[in-house]
Amino acid sequence: MLEGKTAIVTGASRGIGRAIALELGKKGTYVVVNYNGSSEAAQETADAIQAAGGQAETYQCNVADYEACEKLINDVIGRRGRIDILVNNAGITRDNLLMRMSEEDFDAVLSTNLKGAFHTMRLVSRYMLKQRSGRIINMASVVGVAGNAGQANYAASKAGVIGMTKSAAKELASRGITVNAVAPGFIETDMTGKLGSKVREQAAAQIPMGGFGKPEDVAKAVGFLASDDAGYITGQVLHVDGGMVM
Repeated sequence: MLEGKTAIVTGASRGIGRAIALELGKKGTYVVVNYNGSSEAAQETADAIQAAGGQAETYQCNVADYEACEKLINDVIGRRGRIDILVNNAGITRDNLLMRMSEEDFDAVLSTNLKGAFHTMRLVSRYMLKQRSGRIINMASVVGVAGNAGQANYAASKAGVIGMTKSAAKELASRGITVNAVAPGFIETDMTGKLGSKVREQAAAQIPMGGFGKPEDVAKAVGFLASDDAGYITGQVLHVDGGMVM
């Protein structure tokens, strides 16, 4: 259990982020449900945590904005006194073929998915170093390992997250802080729900387990990495992909 711990989950208003927030809340964690655009969806996540007997609050912050991240971290520290778990889940896509991809779309994806994770890790690490404990879990993707046509920006951001995870793990390990990444494959979310039936069939055919995973499958992996059971695990990338890129 994670009774009494404080966690920040970025991009927690829907999909995988929502499932992670619910999982941590069920384990007794006080969850800061971060969102950028949808306050209603974030509040629904917080309400669901509270309905299950947990504690949660919502907090609006665009992780691509360093000053906004600084305010988020300082406010949580001011109210809670510590941050035990950081889950960098916030992410966006701006898919296009490389030769058609605009500089704006490339920069937007890197700013949120990669630089956003850098912002929160940089700010949280100073407090975790003082605590001599902490769990940082970054959401990568199978695309960051295997690449994907039409997603050069997204793949670059997630490959960057993996490299940053391993570097931070080496820097912080001596103070009892673990840094790991989770790389989901095809998961049933709003994003994959927009795929056509033919694309879904083709994707499922690449997965040895024969279908898409659920957000809860990813959330359980994050819950494990956040727990004391994973205290000797750092710098790792845990694939939750049904064997897709084994």
